[in-house]
Amino acid sequence: MARVPMSIQDRYSYLRRMHERYLSAKRRERSGLLDEIVAHTGLNRKYACHLMNKAVGPIRKKRKRQRGRKYSHKVDDAIRVIGETLDWVCAERMTPVLLETAKLLAAHGELQLDDALGDELRRISISTVARIVARVRQDEYRLPRRRGRRKSSNSLLASIPSGKIAWDEPEPGHFEVDTVLHCGGDGRGDVVCSIQMIDVKTGWSERRAIVGRGQERTRKAFSYLLDRCPIPVREIHPDNGPEFMNYHLLRFFGQKVKGVKLSRSRPYQKNDNRFVEQKNYTLIRAYLGHMRLDTHQQCQVLNELYDQMWLYYNFFQPVLRQVDKKVTYDDHHVPHLHRRHDRARTPLARLLESQVLDESQRQQLLQARRSVNPRALHRGIMSKLDKLWRTAG
Repeated sequence: MARVPMSIQDRYSYLRRMHERYLSAKRRERSGLLDEIVAHTGLNRKYACHLMNKAVGPIRKKRKRQRGRKYSHKVDDAIRVIGETLDWVCAERMTPVLLETAKLLAAHGELQLDDALGDELRRISISTVARIVARVRQDEYRLPRRRGRRKSSNSLLASIPSGKIAWDEPEPGHFEVDTVLHCGGDGRGDVVCSIQMIDVKTGWSERRAIVGRGQERTRKAFSYLLDRCPIPVREIHPDNGPEFMNYHLLRFFGQKVKGVKLSRSRPYQKNDNRFVEQKNYTLIRAYLGHMRLDTHQQCQVLNELYDQMWLYYNFFQPVLRQVDKKVTYDDHHVPHLHRRHDRARTPLARLLESQVLDESQRQQLLQARRSVNPRALHRGIMSKLDKLWRTAG
Protein backbone atom coordinates (compact mmCIF):
# COMPACT_ATOMS: atom_id res chain seq x y z
CA MET A 1 0.00 0.00 0.00
CA ALA A 2 1.37 3.41 -0.96
CA ARG A 3 2.42 5.66 1.91
CA VAL A 4 0.19 8.71 2.43
CA PRO A 5 2.31 11.90 2.30
CA MET A 6 2.61 13.77 5.59
CA SER A 7 3.27 17.43 6.24
CA ILE A 8 6.18 18.21 8.55
CA GLN A 9 3.81 19.26 11.30
CA ASP A 10 1.80 16.04 10.98
CA ARG A 11 5.01 13.98 11.02
CA TYR A 12 6.23 15.51 14.27
CA SER A 13 2.81 15.10 15.88
CA TYR A 14 2.86 11.41 14.92
CA LEU A 15 6.43 10.94 16.17
CA ARG A 16 5.61 12.50 19.55
CA ARG A 17 2.72 10.07 20.00
CA MET A 18 4.94 7.12 19.02
CA HIS A 19 7.66 8.32 21.39
CA GLU A 20 5.46 7.58 24.41
CA ARG A 21 4.76 4.05 23.17
CA TYR A 22 8.43 3.51 22.31
CA LEU A 23 9.69 4.42 25.80
CA SER A 24 7.25 2.06 27.51
CA ALA A 25 7.85 -0.83 25.07
CA LYS A 26 10.28 -3.74 25.53
CA ARG A 27 13.33 -4.27 23.28
CA ARG A 28 11.63 -6.61 20.79
CA GLU A 29 8.51 -4.43 20.64
CA ARG A 30 10.63 -1.38 19.84
CA SER A 31 11.87 -3.01 16.66
CA GLY A 32 8.29 -3.42 15.46
CA LEU A 33 7.47 0.19 16.37
CA LEU A 34 10.47 1.40 14.34
CA ASP A 35 9.22 -0.61 11.35
CA GLU A 36 5.84 1.10 11.73
CA ILE A 37 7.41 4.56 12.01
CA VAL A 38 9.55 4.07 8.90
CA ALA A 39 6.55 2.77 6.95
CA HIS A 40 4.36 5.76 7.88
CA THR A 41 6.91 8.59 7.69
CA GLY A 42 9.48 7.41 5.16
CA LEU A 43 12.32 8.38 7.54
CA ASN A 44 15.63 6.58 7.58
CA ARG A 45 15.49 3.83 10.23
CA LYS A 46 18.68 5.02 11.95
CA TYR A 47 17.37 8.58 12.17
CA ALA A 48 14.00 7.37 13.47
CA CYS A 49 15.81 5.37 16.15
CA HIS A 50 17.79 8.50 17.09
CA LEU A 51 14.59 10.53 17.51
CA MET A 52 12.87 7.85 19.60
CA ASN A 53 15.86 7.51 21.97
CA LYS A 54 16.05 11.24 22.73
CA ALA A 55 14.93 11.97 26.29
CA VAL A 56 12.93 15.04 25.24
CA GLY A 57 11.46 13.25 22.27
CA PRO A 58 11.18 14.42 18.64
CA ILE A 59 10.92 18.22 18.86
CA ARG A 60 11.12 20.36 15.75
CA LYS A 61 13.88 22.91 16.03
CA LYS A 62 13.07 26.54 15.38
CA ARG A 63 14.63 28.11 12.33
CA LYS A 64 17.77 30.01 13.39
CA ARG A 65 17.71 32.35 10.43
CA GLN A 66 14.55 33.58 8.77
CA ARG A 67 14.18 33.30 5.04
CA GLY A 68 15.04 36.35 2.98
CA ARG A 69 12.53 38.39 1.05
CA LYS A 70 11.46 37.06 -2.31
CA TYR A 71 9.85 40.33 -3.37
CA SER A 72 11.34 43.79 -2.94
CA HIS A 73 9.94 46.49 -0.67
CA LYS A 74 8.63 48.21 -3.79
CA VAL A 75 5.99 45.48 -4.04
CA ASP A 76 4.71 46.39 -0.55
CA ASP A 77 4.51 50.06 -1.54
CA ALA A 78 2.74 49.24 -4.81
CA ILE A 79 0.20 46.96 -3.12
CA ARG A 80 -0.44 49.64 -0.50
CA VAL A 81 -1.30 52.18 -3.23
CA ILE A 82 -3.28 49.71 -5.35
CA GLY A 83 -5.12 48.34 -2.31
CA GLU A 84 -6.17 51.80 -1.21
CA THR A 85 -7.24 52.62 -4.75
CA LEU A 86 -9.38 49.47 -5.01
CA ASP A 87 -10.75 49.96 -1.49
CA TRP A 88 -8.84 46.94 -0.12
CA VAL A 89 -10.64 44.21 -2.00
CA CYS A 90 -9.63 40.65 -1.13
CA ALA A 91 -6.39 39.18 -2.52
CA GLU A 92 -8.33 36.85 -4.86
CA ARG A 93 -9.83 39.91 -6.58
CA MET A 94 -6.78 42.16 -6.36
CA THR A 95 -3.99 39.84 -7.59
CA PRO A 96 -5.19 39.31 -11.21
CA VAL A 97 -5.35 43.08 -11.83
CA LEU A 98 -2.24 44.18 -9.93
CA LEU A 99 -0.08 44.82 -13.00
CA GLU A 100 -2.91 46.33 -15.04
CA THR A 101 -3.88 48.72 -12.25
CA ALA A 102 -0.21 49.60 -11.56
CA LYS A 103 0.30 50.60 -15.21
CA LEU A 104 -2.81 52.78 -15.10
CA LEU A 105 -1.75 54.46 -11.85
CA ALA A 106 1.76 54.99 -13.24
CA ALA A 107 0.28 56.69 -16.30
CA HIS A 108 -1.47 59.14 -13.96
CA GLY A 109 1.64 59.73 -11.85
CA GLU A 110 0.33 57.94 -8.75
CA LEU A 111 2.92 55.14 -8.81
CA GLN A 112 6.51 54.56 -9.95
CA LEU A 113 6.60 51.42 -12.11
CA ASP A 114 9.75 49.91 -13.60
CA ASP A 115 10.41 46.59 -15.38
CA ALA A 116 11.60 44.83 -12.22
CA LEU A 117 8.51 45.84 -10.22
CA GLY A 118 6.24 44.92 -13.13
CA ASP A 119 7.80 41.45 -13.29
CA GLU A 120 7.28 40.97 -9.54
CA LEU A 121 3.63 42.04 -9.74
CA ARG A 122 3.14 39.60 -12.60
CA ARG A 123 4.64 36.65 -10.68
CA ILE A 124 3.28 37.25 -7.18
CA SER A 125 0.78 34.72 -5.83
CA ILE A 126 -2.59 35.30 -4.21
CA SER A 127 -1.42 33.98 -0.83
CA THR A 128 1.58 36.34 -0.84
CA VAL A 129 -0.64 39.30 -1.67
CA ALA A 130 -2.95 38.31 1.19
CA ARG A 131 -0.03 38.31 3.64
CA ILE A 132 1.25 41.66 2.37
CA VAL A 133 -2.22 43.23 2.56
CA ALA A 134 -2.65 42.00 6.13
CA ARG A 135 0.65 43.64 7.01
CA VAL A 136 0.43 46.96 5.15
CA ARG A 137 -3.27 47.70 5.56
CA GLN A 138 -3.07 47.88 9.35
CA ASP A 139 -5.55 50.58 10.42
CA GLU A 140 -6.46 51.74 6.91
CA TYR A 141 -10.17 52.43 6.52
CA ARG A 142 -12.22 50.29 4.19
CA LEU A 143 -15.91 49.92 3.57
CA PRO A 144 -17.60 47.27 5.74
CA ARG A 145 -18.11 43.91 4.04
CA ARG A 146 -20.96 41.50 4.36
CA ARG A 147 -20.09 38.20 6.23
CA GLY A 148 -32.45 37.67 2.98
CA ARG A 149 -44.07 41.27 0.18
CA ARG A 150 -46.89 40.78 0.48
CA LYS A 151 -48.30 38.05 -1.76
CA SER A 152 -50.72 39.35 -4.33
CA SER A 153 -53.09 37.58 -6.65
CA ASN A 154 -53.58 40.40 -9.16
CA SER A 155 -53.69 39.54 -12.84
CA LEU A 156 -50.43 41.37 -13.65
CA LEU A 157 -48.39 39.20 -11.30
CA ALA A 158 -50.05 36.11 -12.70
CA SER A 159 -48.99 37.13 -16.23
CA ILE A 160 -45.29 37.57 -15.32
CA PRO A 161 -43.27 34.37 -14.82
CA SER A 162 -41.53 33.98 -11.46
CA GLY A 163 -38.21 32.29 -10.71
CA LYS A 164 -34.59 33.38 -10.82
CA ILE A 165 -31.91 34.05 -13.40
CA ALA A 166 -29.44 31.17 -13.63
CA TRP A 167 -26.02 31.86 -12.08
CA ASP A 168 -24.33 30.45 -15.20
CA GLU A 169 -26.23 32.66 -17.64
CA PRO A 170 -24.05 32.53 -20.81
CA GLU A 171 -24.71 36.03 -22.18
CA PRO A 172 -24.84 39.52 -20.64
CA GLY A 173 -28.02 41.58 -20.58
CA HIS A 174 -29.99 39.75 -17.87
CA PHE A 175 -30.44 42.32 -15.08
CA GLU A 176 -31.66 41.84 -11.53
CA VAL A 177 -33.33 45.02 -10.22
CA ASP A 178 -34.17 46.24 -6.73
CA THR A 179 -34.81 49.42 -4.75
CA VAL A 180 -33.19 50.50 -1.47
CA LEU A 181 -35.17 52.84 0.77
CA HIS A 182 -33.21 55.54 2.67
CA CYS A 183 -35.80 56.21 5.36
CA GLY A 184 -33.67 55.89 8.51
CA GLY A 185 -36.23 53.57 10.10
CA ASP A 186 -39.16 55.96 9.56
CA GLY A 187 -41.11 55.29 6.37
CA ARG A 188 -43.41 58.32 6.63
CA GLY A 189 -43.38 60.82 3.78
CA ASP A 190 -41.43 60.77 0.53
CA VAL A 191 -37.86 59.62 1.04
CA VAL A 192 -34.95 59.03 -1.33
CA CYS A 193 -34.85 55.58 -2.96
CA SER A 194 -31.97 54.00 -4.88
CA ILE A 195 -32.80 51.88 -7.92
CA GLN A 196 -30.05 49.38 -8.74
CA MET A 197 -29.54 47.05 -11.72
CA ILE A 198 -26.94 44.23 -11.73
CA ASP A 199 -26.03 42.18 -14.80
CA VAL A 200 -25.72 38.52 -13.79
CA LYS A 201 -23.07 37.58 -16.36
CA THR A 202 -20.59 40.45 -16.02
CA GLY A 203 -21.41 42.07 -12.66
CA TRP A 204 -22.01 45.43 -14.41
CA SER A 205 -23.94 47.74 -12.05
CA GLU A 206 -26.19 50.75 -12.59
CA ARG A 207 -27.70 52.98 -9.87
CA ARG A 208 -30.00 55.99 -9.74
CA ALA A 209 -31.64 57.84 -6.83
CA ILE A 210 -35.15 59.31 -6.87
CA VAL A 211 -37.37 61.02 -4.28
CA GLY A 212 -40.37 58.79 -3.65
CA ARG A 213 -41.44 55.88 -5.80
CA GLY A 214 -43.95 57.58 -8.07
CA GLN A 215 -44.58 56.38 -11.60
CA GLU A 216 -43.03 59.32 -13.45
CA ARG A 217 -39.85 59.52 -11.38
CA THR A 218 -39.33 55.76 -11.57
CA ARG A 219 -39.82 55.85 -15.34
CA LYS A 220 -37.28 58.68 -15.71
CA ALA A 221 -34.76 56.84 -13.55
CA PHE A 222 -35.04 53.67 -15.62
CA SER A 223 -34.85 55.69 -18.83
CA TYR A 224 -31.59 57.26 -17.62
CA LEU A 225 -30.12 53.88 -16.62
CA LEU A 226 -31.07 52.17 -19.87
CA ASP A 227 -29.65 55.01 -21.99
CA ARG A 228 -26.31 54.91 -20.13
CA CYS A 229 -25.95 51.14 -19.92
CA PRO A 230 -23.77 49.84 -22.79
CA ILE A 231 -25.14 46.29 -22.49
CA PRO A 232 -28.15 45.32 -24.66
CA VAL A 233 -30.92 44.60 -22.13
CA ARG A 234 -32.52 41.19 -22.66
CA GLU A 235 -34.25 40.62 -19.33
CA ILE A 236 -35.43 42.71 -16.37
CA HIS A 237 -35.86 40.72 -13.14
CA PRO A 238 -37.24 42.74 -10.15
CA ASP A 239 -38.97 41.56 -7.01
CA ASN A 240 -42.73 41.83 -6.47
CA GLY A 241 -42.72 45.44 -5.21
CA PRO A 242 -45.51 47.71 -6.48
CA GLU A 243 -42.95 50.18 -7.88
CA PHE A 244 -42.09 47.46 -10.46
CA MET A 245 -45.24 45.37 -10.74
CA ASN A 246 -47.55 47.89 -12.40
CA TYR A 247 -48.94 48.30 -15.91
CA HIS A 248 -47.27 51.70 -16.45
CA LEU A 249 -43.76 50.33 -15.98
CA LEU A 250 -44.54 47.21 -17.99
CA ARG A 251 -45.73 49.41 -20.86
CA PHE A 252 -42.62 51.60 -20.54
CA PHE A 253 -40.23 48.66 -20.85
CA GLY A 254 -42.16 47.35 -23.84
CA GLN A 255 -41.73 50.69 -25.59
CA LYS A 256 -38.18 51.48 -24.45
CA VAL A 257 -36.53 48.08 -25.04
CA LYS A 258 -37.88 45.99 -27.88
CA GLY A 259 -38.13 42.29 -27.09
CA VAL A 260 -37.20 42.65 -23.41
CA LYS A 261 -38.24 39.77 -21.15
CA LEU A 262 -39.83 40.70 -17.82
CA SER A 263 -39.62 38.17 -14.98
CA ARG A 264 -39.89 38.42 -11.20
CA SER A 265 -38.67 36.68 -8.09
CA ARG A 266 -40.94 34.37 -6.15
CA PRO A 267 -42.68 35.88 -3.09
CA TYR A 268 -40.66 35.55 0.13
CA GLN A 269 -37.66 34.19 -1.82
CA LYS A 270 -35.02 36.96 -1.58
CA ASN A 271 -32.39 34.59 -2.90
CA ASP A 272 -34.09 34.75 -6.30
CA ASN A 273 -32.49 38.21 -6.55
CA ARG A 274 -29.25 37.21 -4.84
CA PHE A 275 -26.86 39.22 -7.01
CA VAL A 276 -28.60 42.58 -6.60
CA GLU A 277 -29.39 41.88 -2.92
CA GLN A 278 -25.69 41.37 -2.24
CA LYS A 279 -24.79 44.57 -4.10
CA ASN A 280 -27.49 46.46 -2.21
CA TYR A 281 -25.23 46.07 0.80
CA THR A 282 -21.75 46.42 -0.68
CA LEU A 283 -22.54 49.27 -3.08
CA ILE A 284 -25.26 51.17 -1.20
CA ARG A 285 -25.66 50.29 2.48
CA ALA A 286 -21.90 50.08 3.06
CA TYR A 287 -21.65 53.72 1.94
CA LEU A 288 -24.87 55.18 3.30
CA GLY A 289 -25.80 52.93 6.19
CA HIS A 290 -29.38 53.63 7.32
CA MET A 291 -29.29 57.43 7.25
CA ARG A 292 -32.48 59.23 6.31
CA LEU A 293 -32.45 61.12 3.01
CA ASP A 294 -35.60 63.00 2.07
CA THR A 295 -34.65 66.18 0.18
CA HIS A 296 -34.04 66.87 -3.50
CA GLN A 297 -30.63 68.33 -2.67
CA GLN A 298 -29.58 65.06 -1.02
CA CYS A 299 -30.92 63.12 -4.00
CA GLN A 300 -28.83 65.26 -6.37
CA VAL A 301 -25.64 64.75 -4.32
CA LEU A 302 -26.35 61.00 -4.14
CA ASN A 303 -26.70 60.81 -7.93
CA GLU A 304 -23.38 62.64 -8.32
CA LEU A 305 -21.86 60.01 -6.02
CA TYR A 306 -23.46 57.21 -8.06
CA ASP A 307 -22.03 58.65 -11.30
CA GLN A 308 -18.52 58.37 -9.84
CA MET A 309 -19.22 54.89 -8.51
CA TRP A 310 -20.40 53.86 -11.98
CA LEU A 311 -16.88 54.48 -13.30
CA TYR A 312 -15.12 53.06 -10.24
CA TYR A 313 -16.97 49.77 -9.87
CA ASN A 314 -17.50 48.98 -13.56
CA PHE A 315 -14.07 50.03 -14.86
CA PHE A 316 -11.65 49.33 -11.99
CA GLN A 317 -13.10 46.98 -9.36
CA PRO A 318 -12.42 43.29 -10.20
CA VAL A 319 -15.16 40.81 -9.31
CA LEU A 320 -15.26 37.03 -8.96
CA ARG A 321 -17.94 35.01 -10.71
CA GLN A 322 -19.01 31.48 -9.88
CA VAL A 323 -18.13 28.91 -12.55
CA ASP A 324 -19.06 25.66 -10.82
CA LYS A 325 -20.86 24.31 -7.79
CA LYS A 326 -21.50 20.85 -6.45
CA VAL A 327 -22.94 19.19 -3.37
CA THR A 328 -21.14 16.45 -1.44
CA TYR A 329 -22.31 14.43 1.54
CA ASP A 330 -20.22 13.47 4.57
CA ASP A 331 -20.42 10.22 6.53
CA HIS A 332 -23.48 11.51 8.39
CA HIS A 333 -25.26 12.38 5.10
CA VAL A 334 -25.00 16.10 5.79
CA PRO A 335 -24.84 18.06 2.51
CA HIS A 336 -21.96 20.47 1.84
CA LEU A 337 -22.04 22.97 -1.01
CA HIS A 338 -18.73 23.64 -2.79
CA ARG A 339 -18.37 26.65 -5.09
CA ARG A 340 -15.58 27.39 -7.54
CA HIS A 341 -14.90 30.88 -8.92
CA ASP A 342 -13.02 32.11 -11.95
CA ARG A 343 -10.15 34.58 -12.21
CA ALA A 344 -11.15 38.02 -10.96
CA ARG A 345 -11.79 40.58 -13.71
CA THR A 346 -13.52 43.94 -13.89
CA PRO A 347 -17.09 44.12 -15.23
CA LEU A 348 -15.69 46.08 -18.20
CA ALA A 349 -13.20 43.31 -19.00
CA ARG A 350 -15.95 40.69 -18.80
CA LEU A 351 -18.17 42.81 -21.05
CA LEU A 352 -15.43 43.18 -23.66
CA GLU A 353 -14.86 39.41 -23.60
CA SER A 354 -18.54 38.75 -24.32
CA GLN A 355 -18.36 40.24 -27.85
CA VAL A 356 -21.76 41.96 -27.57
CA LEU A 357 -20.37 45.45 -28.32
CA ASP A 358 -19.41 46.86 -31.69
CA GLU A 359 -15.92 48.26 -32.24
CA SER A 360 -16.88 51.90 -31.69
CA GLN A 361 -18.47 51.09 -28.32
CA ARG A 362 -15.40 49.08 -27.29
CA GLN A 363 -13.02 51.90 -28.13
CA GLN A 364 -15.22 54.48 -26.41
CA LEU A 365 -15.27 52.49 -23.15
CA LEU A 366 -11.54 51.75 -23.28
CA GLN A 367 -10.73 55.40 -23.91
CA ALA A 368 -12.96 56.42 -21.00
CA ARG A 369 -11.10 53.98 -18.73
CA ARG A 370 -7.68 55.23 -19.82
CA SER A 371 -8.65 58.84 -19.18
CA VAL A 372 -9.65 58.28 -15.55
CA ASN A 373 -7.23 58.26 -12.62
CA PRO A 374 -8.71 55.54 -10.33
CA ARG A 375 -6.91 56.86 -7.26
CA ALA A 376 -8.27 60.37 -7.78
CA LEU A 377 -11.68 58.85 -8.52
CA HIS A 378 -11.62 56.99 -5.20
CA ARG A 379 -10.74 60.20 -3.38
CA GLY A 380 -13.60 61.94 -5.17
CA ILE A 381 -16.05 59.26 -4.04
CA MET A 382 -15.00 59.66 -0.42
CA SER A 383 -15.24 63.46 -0.71
CA LYS A 384 -18.73 63.25 -2.22
CA LEU A 385 -19.77 60.85 0.52
CA ASP A 386 -18.57 63.31 3.18
CA LYS A 387 -20.65 66.03 1.52
CA LEU A 388 -23.72 63.79 1.60
CA TRP A 389 -23.21 62.99 5.28
CA ARG A 390 -22.97 66.72 6.02
CA THR A 391 -26.31 67.37 4.30
CA ALA A 392 -27.87 64.52 6.28
CA GLY A 393 -26.51 65.87 9.57
